[in-house]
Amino acid sequence: MKANASSPQWKKWLPHPLLSLVLWGVWLLLNNTLAAGHLVLGAILAWVIPLLTSSFWPEKVCLRKPGVLLRFIGIVLWDIVVANVVVARLILLPNKHLQPGFVTIDLDIRHPLGISLLANTISLTPGTVSCDLSADRRQLLVHGLHITDVQQTIDDIKQRYERPLQEVFESC
Repeated sequence: MKANASSPQWKKWLPHPLLSLVLWGVWLLLNNTLAAGHLVLGAILAWVIPLLTSSFWPEKVCLRKPGVLLRFIGIVLWDIVVANVVVARLILLPNKHLQPGFVTIDLDIRHPLGISLLANTISLTPGTVSCDLSADRRQLLVHGLHITDVQQTIDDIKQRYERPLQEVFESC
């Protein structure tokens, strides 16, 4: 059987290898075991779920700079740890002069998956939550638990989260 040059034969049976790998890893982490049964069941689910849902994906995901994505994940994990400490301090200390507020971020990123990851990253970081995306996908409304400098908050989100995602998803 001759494989199509534009679409390798293995892509038919493993349409999203990165997603399969992530699903398998998450399965093992959630079950907190490396038992043979969980390794096999997790591998089967990681293979079947993307296979059955591949027709629902409107476009193929292309990652040109996986190193940037790995660095982004490291930054996000670090920011989550730091934000947990900051939020705990803000809540537990007697000086509760919180300054909650909303900021609107003008988005430079246009890739739908990149925008989704940006919004989810903001919501994963304690003390901030993505509230709304404009209909034209050019602005993201974010609520912060304690915002002392609106422009600095916007600049931090754009520099730490949006730029790496834009580099990863819009270089294809």
